[in-house]
Amino acid sequence: MLSLACAAAHAEYDVKIDAPKSIRDLLERHLDLSRYKDRKDITDDQLQYMVETIGDQVTKLTATEGYFVPKATAKLDGPPDHRVVNVKVEPGPRTTIDTVALDFTGAITQDAKRIDELKKSWSLQHGMAFRQSGWDKAKDDGLAALQSKRYYAARQTSSQARVDPDENKADLSVGYDSGPAYTLGPLEVQGLSRYPLSIINHVNPLRVGEDYSADRLQSLQAAIQGQPYFSNAIVDLGDDPKNPVNAPVRVRVREYPPNRITGGVGYGTDTGASLEGRYQYLNLFSKAWVLDTQARIEQRRQYLFAGVTVPPDDKQYVNSFYTSMDRTDTSGTDTRSYRSGFKQTRVRGIYETSFTVDFYYDDLRPDGAERQLSKALVPGFAWTRRDVDDPLFPRRGNIITTQIGAAVKGVLTDQSFVRSYSRIRQFVPVGQRDIFVARGELGAVITAGSGDGVPATLRFRTGGTQSVRGYDFQSIGNDVNGSTLPTKFLVTGGLEYQRWFLPQWGAAVFWDTGTATDNWSERRWFNGVGVGVRWKSPVGPIQLDMAYGIQQKQFRPSVSLGIAF
Repeated sequence: MLSLACAAAHAEYDVKIDAPKSIRDLLERHLDLSRYKDRKDITDDQLQYMVETIGDQVTKLTATEGYFVPKATAKLDGPPDHRVVNVKVEPGPRTTIDTVALDFTGAITQDAKRIDELKKSWSLQHGMAFRQSGWDKAKDDGLAALQSKRYYAARQTSSQARVDPDENKADLSVGYDSGPAYTLGPLEVQGLSRYPLSIINHVNPLRVGEDYSADRLQSLQAAIQGQPYFSNAIVDLGDDPKNPVNAPVRVRVREYPPNRITGGVGYGTDTGASLEGRYQYLNLFSKAWVLDTQARIEQRRQYLFAGVTVPPDDKQYVNSFYTSMDRTDTSGTDTRSYRSGFKQTRVRGIYETSFTVDFYYDDLRPDGAERQLSKALVPGFAWTRRDVDDPLFPRRGNIITTQIGAAVKGVLTDQSFVRSYSRIRQFVPVGQRDIFVARGELGAVITAGSGDGVPATLRFRTGGTQSVRGYDFQSIGNDVNGSTLPTKFLVTGGLEYQRWFLPQWGAAVFWDTGTATDNWSERRWFNGVGVGVRWKSPVGPIQLDMAYGIQQKQFRPSVSLGIAF
């Protein structure tokens, strides 16, 4: 510690550090000369002391980056009223790792394959630069990897980094005790008072007697948190499980109250300003059935929904019944869709499957064409794969959705058809922060004739924030006297590169393309290019884009903002 309680203070100075960038930032942050240069109570004696002891401080700091024999000088220059401390540091050669020795005791000694895997995955290897931060992280990561499968109670027993400053080499050794191998036992659930235990039991993928795995416990935790009844869930084996054989799995949950009210406001260039509200009652008939009602009012869209969902059964299927009204008024076309149906969904890991039976009644009112009334009873199937590293701000992985449905004329249906739709978004990390995003979308309604008897919401239009930027929302389709009508075929795609300058802020360049047509041979492609700003806000991703629609030769902003409350 530097004592500051000395004689009258009148030392004022600046600091200039001449050193390689690999250590300059470190010195500017942590050298006493840098830290105290803006203090008004530093005396001349204290300043002189910091100048004279610069070598000791530099050696301690650069050692954390692997430089153990630096040369450092400090010189005080300038007049008394504007003094400058010039610091020059030559770090010398960086110490590299020569040998790494990992020693294991405990039950893992009977598992040579696992030991070999741990040694190969160890993050520090021969020839790498030695840094204190990397050394600490490697030890922690090694313990976490050991604890992640079978050896829940593993611990680090020893560690040593032997540095030879003459040879600029470091020999590393770490000892781990795996403890016994753990297997999983029955669930011990804490925190339930309102909702039945069967909710958790029915989504539990664990089997009594299987080897302990942190990933498997995480899958149970994710399944519980995916239910609407719980605000939080923690799954572990407890602080000190006494028996490693069939150790009880501790599940701690925090329940939502049965009445939930949420809402939000937002703005998007597609449908304008929005206000939404949602009410859920989570214990209908005292059976944990969920009553869900939603309303969303936008300038160019209004949406109402009501439904009932029952808890998952013992095969993890969730059944729901619902009805909705969705009205959009865009591109000269007023579309009113009424829908009622049944849905059975099952989520297993990254996969979700759904079976549906929906009845549609659509009222299409274009400004420049005849009104179209259509209905259909559509059994359908949907499959989704969500394999991303972060569900809110993904950098790696993909999201794939595909749907298929059909209707038969005469069975509450005006026109027979088969409908298919698929969408993919692929995320590819570039460097430490940047992201490349590719997306594609395909849709088709196979039917005889024009398709006017197929409900409008089952046909396709495109354009707007989530499809082809640079064009108005749903403005690409069949143009009839100034109104854009839905079509039988859809193709869109896009490429986007995101450059993240800060952890929360980035910029993007993009190209979008797409078409929506009734006749593939007469298709017309629409392209948009542009730039934008990306923000990882506390409420989710927010994007602000300026796009140029090449075919329309016009710039259009593309904005998506929302705040929940």
